[in-house]
Amino acid sequence: MLDDALAHDSRVYAIAGLQGSGKSTLAAQVAALARGRGLRVAVLSVDDFYLGRRERLNLARRVHPLLATRGPPGTHDVTLACETLDALRTGVPVRVPRFDKLTDTRRVPTRWPRVEAADLVLFEGWFLKTPPQMPAELDEPINAVEREEDRDGTWRRYCNDALGRDYPALWSRLDRMLFLQPPGFDTVPEWRWQQETALRAARTTRGGMDRAQVARFVQVFERVSRQALQHLPGIAEWTLALDAERRPRG
Repeated sequence: MLDDALAHDSRVYAIAGLQGSGKSTLAAQVAALARGRGLRVAVLSVDDFYLGRRERLNLARRVHPLLATRGPPGTHDVTLACETLDALRTGVPVRVPRFDKLTDTRRVPTRWPRVEAADLVLFEGWFLKTPPQMPAELDEPINAVEREEDRDGTWRRYCNDALGRDYPALWSRLDRMLFLQPPGFDTVPEWRWQQETALRAARTTRGGMDRAQVARFVQVFERVSRQALQHLPGIAEWTLALDAERRPRG
């Protein structure tokens, strides 16, 4: 992947993949290789640009209660993401946001790492460059969360509208993209639980989700995840198919 980024003179290289697919691990490995070659590297995630808890609660009151849950399109500060990538591309020193998933809010700006300059920016996220669905595709709920908590479709339409309206500006800043393709959406709940277990083990304080909460949480992402699975192999410059153990297939 590093050779691919350098061969195409990619300043901002994207790694897309559904929850738990290994995006962060791969980004860290590639960053270490790049630094070994003397390159200055910055690693970012779309997750670090989640709206803070207070902002999401305000959105939940104004639009729909499900918008209190971080992650789906419409719950990110896209403007901040664009500004951060622009600064990194042009060599302007910038503080890079960080989001604490166990406390479910963005860290205070004084705790954001400062990046002076970067030769390569690795930007990872679960739905990068995913296109919106057609309006008629939103009519029928696809899981229990949509059936029970979004009966009139207000939430999924809001997310889909945001995906088509707000995020293309961010996608345009990604020079090249790798998609880590899982064998299917059915593997995602187990991968996300493994991820949650690792997060909890890394912290001594209480917090995080139990297995039932993770299962519900994954349903919040299911619609856009299935849209990504359908379209990203044709959008990404490079698709790497994975098996259920996250090993490359073929």
